[in-house]
Amino acid sequence: MSEVSVKIDNEIDTEKIDVIDNDVTDKDKIGVSDKDKIENYHNGNPITEIEVSPKGRYLVTYSKEDHSIVGWNIENENEAQLKFEFSVNDVSLNVDKFNQICISDNKKLAYIYKYRLKLYDKMNDSQITLDFHNHNGILTFYCAFNLNNELILYNAVAIDDWDGDVWNRGKYFICIYSLQSKNNKLIYKCKRMYWLPRENKQVSISRSDKHYLFSNNSIYEFNHTTEKMIKIFGIDEEINYDSFCKLRKDIRISRNEKLICTRLKDKIIIYSIELGIPIVSLNINNANQLHMFMKYIFSYQQLSLLLFPLLLPLFNNIQSSEFWDAIMKDSKSLGHLKHYDQLSKEFLPSNIQVTSKFVFGILDGDVWMNDLEKVMLNMDTLLKSSDELVNNNFDEIIDNWYEYSGNHFKSEKEMYDYLIILLLNPYKETLNELFQKVIRQLNNHYEPDDFNEQEFKNLFRWTSKLFRDKAIINKIELKGFKKNNDNDDWDCICERVEDIKSPQNKILQENHKHIIKIHNRNDIIILTEIGLFIYHFNENSQSISLIYFYYMDISHIESTFKSTFKSTSLPLLNHNSFKVCNEWASNIKDNKNNLLKYGVELLSFAIKDHNSELIDDIYKKCINYFKEDLGNNKMFLSIITSTMPLLNEYYPEYILKYSLETVMIIDSPFYSIKYEHTKSHLYSYQHRLQIIDITQSIWWLNYCKLMEFYEVNRKTKYFLILNNIHLLIVLPLFPIYFVICYILLKYHFINDWYKKYGFFNLYFNVVKKFLKIIPISTTPTTPIITFVNPYIKFVNYPKDYNWFLELIWPQSSPFVETMNRDIYRTWNGEVLINFKWEHYGKYYYAIIWIRFIAFLGCFTAAATISDINDDIRNRLLIVSIILGFIHLSFEVRQIIYNPIKWIRDFWNIFDVIAYVLPIYTSLYWLQTSDMNDYIIQLLSFSCLFLDIKFLLFFRAFEYFGIYFAIIISVAKQIISFLVVLFIIIISFAHAFYILLLPRSTYSFDERTNSNDPNNPWNIVPSYNLVLENGAIDANPYIIQQPNGNTNMFVDFKTSLFAMYLFLTGDSSALTNWPYISNPSIAILIVLFSLLIVVYLMNLFIGLLNMAIEKDNNRVSYLMQKAEILAEIELFYLLPYQRRCEKWFPEVIYYYANVDKTREKIKEMMKNDEWNTDEFTELKQALLEKLNIKYNPDK
Repeated sequence: MSEVSVKIDNEIDTEKIDVIDNDVTDKDKIGVSDKDKIENYHNGNPITEIEVSPKGRYLVTYSKEDHSIVGWNIENENEAQLKFEFSVNDVSLNVDKFNQICISDNKKLAYIYKYRLKLYDKMNDSQITLDFHNHNGILTFYCAFNLNNELILYNAVAIDDWDGDVWNRGKYFICIYSLQSKNNKLIYKCKRMYWLPRENKQVSISRSDKHYLFSNNSIYEFNHTTEKMIKIFGIDEEINYDSFCKLRKDIRISRNEKLICTRLKDKIIIYSIELGIPIVSLNINNANQLHMFMKYIFSYQQLSLLLFPLLLPLFNNIQSSEFWDAIMKDSKSLGHLKHYDQLSKEFLPSNIQVTSKFVFGILDGDVWMNDLEKVMLNMDTLLKSSDELVNNNFDEIIDNWYEYSGNHFKSEKEMYDYLIILLLNPYKETLNELFQKVIRQLNNHYEPDDFNEQEFKNLFRWTSKLFRDKAIINKIELKGFKKNNDNDDWDCICERVEDIKSPQNKILQENHKHIIKIHNRNDIIILTEIGLFIYHFNENSQSISLIYFYYMDISHIESTFKSTFKSTSLPLLNHNSFKVCNEWASNIKDNKNNLLKYGVELLSFAIKDHNSELIDDIYKKCINYFKEDLGNNKMFLSIITSTMPLLNEYYPEYILKYSLETVMIIDSPFYSIKYEHTKSHLYSYQHRLQIIDITQSIWWLNYCKLMEFYEVNRKTKYFLILNNIHLLIVLPLFPIYFVICYILLKYHFINDWYKKYGFFNLYFNVVKKFLKIIPISTTPTTPIITFVNPYIKFVNYPKDYNWFLELIWPQSSPFVETMNRDIYRTWNGEVLINFKWEHYGKYYYAIIWIRFIAFLGCFTAAATISDINDDIRNRLLIVSIILGFIHLSFEVRQIIYNPIKWIRDFWNIFDVIAYVLPIYTSLYWLQTSDMNDYIIQLLSFSCLFLDIKFLLFFRAFEYFGIYFAIIISVAKQIISFLVVLFIIIISFAHAFYILLLPRSTYSFDERTNSNDPNNPWNIVPSYNLVLENGAIDANPYIIQQPNGNTNMFVDFKTSLFAMYLFLTGDSSALTNWPYISNPSIAILIVLFSLLIVVYLMNLFIGLLNMAIEKDNNRVSYLMQKAEILAEIELFYLLPYQRRCEKWFPEVIYYYANVDKTREKIKEMMKNDEWNTDEFTELKQALLEKLNIKYNPDK
């Protein structure tokens, strides 16, 4: 919801403001010296501060002369009246350290003096306490109420080396309080709390829970409800503030649901929330530029309603111009001291605040109030009456604006033809009328009217015609005519012909019926059977430009209108919108803001349409726009990264190009090197401005405060009892006491605010003494340099989703869809993996592993322990079945999501076997309750697969993962060779099978006499008697009974196994036949050994070496880890978790060790990977920073 909403009503009169007593009692008027004379509400002293409640119900004023505070009701909608509500005259305010004042919509008053907060409920004139604000050392810099009447404070707390500098020392934190009733007393209870780094200064807090922070010459917006952070604007010059007052004076911010307007000193920046970049930059000292911009926004009523209430609060104390009369006319002072004609017109009022109905400001020590609608009407009248708008010539405004403009938008003259479409949909009513008319006619089976000619106020006439030029090329001809006042003739002043190609090669009929509709003097809408066209006419250049085209089939116009055109903004473009009209694609490519809004769709179209020229143009423009403004144009890189899945499929060379060109870049014109103690190499983080949620430590802080209270107030009994309880807890936990404390401190369940009291004081004391012995300052520091990861929005998921469908067919992100080695060749890919692993990956992976260990443990115990009780075994088997089905359910979801991809991954098939086999074995064993041979075999293989599956969990760790990656990647490379080898083995097995197959009938149980040399009874070992004369009996005395292994060639399966044994060096299956009498056997053995054992196996070993050498690197491991993370994201995270800003940020930064950075750059130079085609100056600055010499010509 917008923070400022305005409606135009010209009948409201703001000639004067009446101050009404509103039944004020003596109690209400405590501190007012003259109760009968309301005009002297501040005893005639000038007003220095004003503040309006979030919903515009109350106004509170302050005078530093007598330190009086007065509250007013400004909610009256019928009359411009102020109702006196309350006054405060706090004696303690008689100091020069009054900081700020604010009021809520439920009449709660808060003010800060000497950095201390006081809070009152003016409904019953009572003081309100804070449950958390009684801690020692808290200083309050800023307070505000939000739309929910919650209190938000920006505080600082003293630290050990506190030296009294409240601005540059101490720790800063934000507290959010909700109002509660306790013992019939109101109390604000702290419900959220955030730490801020010392260099991050809070500028202001909006009524819609937005915190605006200044850090590193940039302004950020932090939403404590969603915990989302966005960078609004950054500047190159160094700015330092030594006080909070100076910071607030220089920076003012206002916003609504579409735009954020920021004033930084003399510059006004308008930031588009949708596009994610600044779209307008103004200099308030450039009166002509400001004047032209105001004319521009008031040329469109919707745009003026959107922008003017945001810009007006930024006009504090600017040098006056003709705007002064428009803003101050008809306004009235609160004290009726002066009329606005009596005031000095050198500057506009200070502290301008805007509500949904009124404008307030301070001028000459008095509060001036005016109706916002009246101000906008006066401004509109003023601008339209100026010389440049005598003929309502909008384009002259834009031309003059650029003439005076000094910002970097100067070269983009046509950008503002599209700005109105990007910000809002000014054509909504016209389109509704047009669509409804066509829908009614089609539903009644009437041909749509042919409105191919329209006039505008008898000044302009537009004609359009559709015709066919070639077989599949259709054309739209649009002509503009202007009436000649001399002879009343219509003179053609411009003409445009649009080439249209139907995606189905559909040919439009000659003079096909279509509708032309004039939206205003300069915008023309044409609805045809293939889509909607919106044109803009520039009177100065006498030219027509296409500013919007959306393809649709007119036969489906009703469904398209209901599903697509009902929203407040014009819909994003579809594939055919670019295919039908080449000129439209060119317009988007050449317009900066249009490219940012529609660039992903346009690049996707170019890739699918195999338009390599358009792909290259878009790629270069995105890189160039980013280089123009490194700090504010990062979102242009998201156009490339969002289409990575398509580039990976069709044009993977662009991924390598992007990866090498954008390595080691930063979103600022210069690099900085810092010296840190703890930052590890490639440590990644979400924002340069890091805010830490410490809400979970509120209980700990209150507990420490209670301990301090008992000690300070000498409540010895309670203090000793609690200390003894602490001792009883610490003693049994002492072996892991320090580990527990470290974990709780790391995850902010406790903090170092209080170190003297409670369960953790021993930990803090030991750490303190240890640091005295080995102080951190003496430990070696590491030089680190900061980079930005160029994969902007690469890990983000679509914001719109169906919760139920996400559980079955989850939407994916570019990261999930793009598995390309080139991404992980540089640090950019590694940083992505590290960030994901550290924030959620390792925790979910540990949960999955622990759950599998439970499954493995239960089944292994049931299968292995022989003397286990049957009842216990059955329970273990049941638990195994349940856990197995849980694991199997995730595999089933993967199969449903992408069955082809699932089958291609060998590990998935292995996982299913590892889950299904133990489940089947457990079920079968529970049914039979008997340990038979079949069960034993099932148990054997089940345990084997489970053990190997357990081993596979180590592939997520680098020490083991590289080897697993080698195993899989090498197997993929040699799979074809293995197939050839297997076919050859089958061929030899077949040959031996035919050669050695018994030709006579035989039985293993009964001996048969035959002359068949292949009969198992004839080749089985036999023993003959030695007669007394030394002769050997011809008949065998003992014969070993043959079996299936005697002649392994009696069956083709065993024949194949015999060849495998021969391949491994076991030739015993062929030793039962004499080779001299069986030369064919000898020949086959020689051929097999030479061809396979000697040649192919050595060739196989060589191929393995080559494949291992190729994949023995971290890239394969990182890709393997990326696949693990992608699986966790899609099938283990809940839909809302995949949209969590902390886990899936748009932009990621990272630290790199300077020495390792130098080594990496030299390695890339050696491998000819250091690409300086883009970001030449930036990378040269990096080389100079690292003292590296590089000559690409050598």
